[in-house]
Amino acid sequence: MPYCTQCGTQVRQSDLFCGSCGEHQQNARTGGGPFADISPRNAAMACYIPVIGWIPAIAVLASQRFRDDRQTRFHAFQGLYLFVAYLVIQWSFIPFLGFSDHQWAGATIGKFLKLALFVLGIFMIVKTSQKEDYRLPIVGDLAERSLSEQR
Repeated sequence: MPYCTQCGTQVRQSDLFCGSCGEHQQNARTGGGPFADISPRNAAMACYIPVIGWIPAIAVLASQRFRDDRQTRFHAFQGLYLFVAYLVIQWSFIPFLGFSDHQWAGATIGKFLKLALFVLGIFMIVKTSQKEDYRLPIVGDLAERSLSEQR
């Protein structure tokens, strides 16, 4: 256990101030939250995990650590918009096509579009892992607009 730099009282590593004299402790470890040990690149890659990437994307956008990291936040927004596209296909497009006389066609088109979004998520994970700043058409523009509106 460390000791206070002012009075020598034993303090915990997570203490920001000494309990005895109130002196600020320079070597305090605060833990840093859930993203303390994750690199910005890994956080950006997690935002593109198909179907569940929205969870890390929201966590990145809410995180204090990535508040000023423009590139990681861009990837979080782009991952969120990919998930929204998945939801639109799942909840709007497929049921709409299901009302036609050829229900098999709607199901086939819907499965193809969902597969395309899945492959696009994997593609973005690969691009992000290679440190390439790849912007998707339409979705990338929406992500850039969302990012610029936060400033």
